[in-house]
Amino acid sequence: MSPPPPVFDHVWLNAHLATMRDDALGIIEDGAVAARDGRIAWIGPRAALPAHDAPVTDCGGAWILPGLIDCHTHLVFGGNRSAEFEMRLGGATYEEIARAGGGILSTMRATRAANDAQLVQAALPRLDALLREGVTTVEIKSGYGLELDAELRQLRAARALGAQRQVSVVTSLLAAHAVPPEYKGRQGDYLRHVVEEILPRAAAEGLADAVDAFCESIAFTPDETATLFTAAKRLGLPVKLHADQLTDGGGAALAAAHGALSADHLERSNAAGIAAMAKAGTVAVLLPGATLMLRETHFPPIAAMREHGCRMALSTDMNPGSSPALSLLLMLNLGCTLFRMTVPEALLGVTRHAAAALGLADRGVLAEGMRCDLALYRIQRPAELCYWLGGNPCAGRVVAGLPA
Repeated sequence: MSPPPPVFDHVWLNAHLATMRDDALGIIEDGAVAARDGRIAWIGPRAALPAHDAPVTDCGGAWILPGLIDCHTHLVFGGNRSAEFEMRLGGATYEEIARAGGGILSTMRATRAANDAQLVQAALPRLDALLREGVTTVEIKSGYGLELDAELRQLRAARALGAQRQVSVVTSLLAAHAVPPEYKGRQGDYLRHVVEEILPRAAAEGLADAVDAFCESIAFTPDETATLFTAAKRLGLPVKLHADQLTDGGGAALAAAHGALSADHLERSNAAGIAAMAKAGTVAVLLPGATLMLRETHFPPIAAMREHGCRMALSTDMNPGSSPALSLLLMLNLGCTLFRMTVPEALLGVTRHAAAALGLADRGVLAEGMRCDLALYRIQRPAELCYWLGGNPCAGRVVAGLPA
């Protein structure tokens, strides 16, 4: 007596698969994927697909990748900073604008003035732009409220976005982003407010999946950052870090010392810091949108990352000041053209390594048992996702086994 056919909820076939299971992208030509209970139940060549009676989607020769992951965004905010963009074109630097009360503090004022519904409605079009390109998981930071109620409102808005769209939203508390005006000259007092009031509330209400900080000459010192990270770990929250963007302040090594999920930016990191990150398993999140917008001439030390085996992720850094980027596909191109990443490095950077940067072990790779998040593309080869400037070949998304 023959065994009963496997039970699948849905099958996708007549597709080429880039599984991301190895550094050569794990290609399966003419493959198939089957889902059950939101996870991948079978994957392989179509000729080996077991007999089944599940509904089938004929992908017409499309390529299937793991759903893309945008692992560093500031997607929820009020207003925009197009006026400061004009100032930078006139010669003002990012640091000069920040010290004059612009930058993060400008967005803080607009964010505090917006109510919950306004924050969500302003963010939805930005989120939708990412989803149209095949994103199925997005990280969203706070950091524009800079006081208890406004920081929590940003995080609640991020959770609301995840409830209104078919997408996984991961949140990071970034209250240590800048010092608000009411604490001018009292940076230590503000950090205590973050550690003793904002962080415990965000943790108690389940609003933060991780804790982030801006460790920089115009923001928080390594010692202050270490104090915040120690408090986060006491509450069971993993940490991430904006590191070495404007100066080499030892941020990469600091992130590694605290076992951070990721250190992000890294334009001025030294080789020793990169080696420490690789040893600690901390992912390097590269943000070429900010490099482009700020006309940076310092690029992340990609050669050191390769030498030491440090995993590299790519993200939009979507934010109103230094990277108003609505396209993760564009970041693939910029990662290759600006940073000289290879096609496999870039594609792994928005799938497998981006998942690692968020501490998510259940996605970013097409394999049995993994979450069935898929992105379908009308392309001839995966390199096209890094090649085209503009355009969108995404033919569909699948989120937890369901067409989105």
